[in-house]
Amino acid sequence: MTTEIRTRLETAFTPTHLDVVDDSESHRGHAGFQEGGESHFNVSITAPAFAEMSRVARHRAVHAALGPDVMGQIHALALDIKAG
Repeated sequence: MTTEIRTRLETAFTPTHLDVVDDSESHRGHAGFQEGGESHFNVSITAPAFAEMSRVARHRAVHAALGPDVMGQIHALALDIKAG
């Protein structure tokens, strides 16, 4: 899933910075945890495409780029989105 998230975001936004971290293990015992991980992700992305977007629009754009199939398979997605 980490690779799929990275690939989709690179394709959609051509970021200058992209970091995708599977943070699932730190959520062991909490809602949505799946054995083997790939349920909780932290994404930090910087791309010129976000320059004219509001914070909400940036989040919506990332969710759209990932698509309903990816979004339906993960429990949590923390986003740090910057223009640049």
